Amino acid sequence: MLWSMVGDIRMLLTLPPALTMQVAHPAVGAGVDDHSVFRTDPWGRGERSLASLQLWVYGGAGAAEEGRRLRQLHRTIQGTDAHGRRYHALTPAYYAWVHATGYPVFRHAQQYLGRPFTEAQERRLYAEWLQVGRVLGIHDRDMPQTIEEFWPYYRKVLENDLEATAVVRELIATDQPVPAPDRGPRWLRLLLRLVWPWLRPRFVRFRRFVTIGLMPPDARRAIGLEWTDAQERRLRRFGRVVRTVVPVLPERLRFMPVARRARRAARRRRGAAAGT
Repeated sequence: MLWSMVGDIRMLLTLPPALTMQVAHPAVGAGVDDHSVFRTDPWGRGERSLASLQLWVYGGAGAAEEGRRLRQLHRTIQGTDAHGRRYHALTPAYYAWVHATGYPVFRHAQQYLGRPFTEAQERRLYAEWLQVGRVLGIHDRDMPQTIEEFWPYYRKVLENDLEATAVVRELIATDQPVPAPDRGPRWLRLLLRLVWPWLRPRFVRFRRFVTIGLMPPDARRAIGLEWTDAQERRLRRFGRVVRTVVPVLPERLRFMPVARRARRAARRRRGAAAGT
């Protein structure tokens, strides 16, 4: 399931709600606040995070190496959160929560962006997401091993830990400065720089919309984010367009580069196997 999902361009819409749920934990939010370049290099940070996520699923032997690289990167991330409590990025409970957010976000977003999962698909997806956790170096003892164990754990974190941290407020703000995108072909960067004064306010409003809308409602409530019936109707209309258009796009437009290369390699292997 992850092979089909993670490389699909619809994945891009699920990253903001997952990230916002992560930084709603005071320890994770403090780590990002103190050590991340999300303010000074948001596009680069997003590109690196997306590339890392793609490697977890499509990287083959490189997936484990990427997991080790991430753990090494987080070894020095420590400090004090807004409540005066010490944190370290690799504290199992904190690192596991960052991983855990992916599953409920994928499950919720699928109701809008694709076909809702069956119970069997939910279980399969959770089993695959556990394997991603192992790639990241998280021990089984620190991750709920079944869906039945996951939901009580998830609700406990929502009830006891999550809040509207400073980083959450920044990620959903519409008045924060956001630089023009600096990735992609030179002609595209120049064009975006020209139209960014007009495009930026529309982009940040859309970012807030999908961040809150594609976040599971119980997480939304735990953080204290408002969501109206009118916004829900807009999200459902948007979802109908997305799930109608994206599946009929050609592969080069529907899937991100790492996924396209992996899919081509898989087809070549199948072709070679069929030839023998």
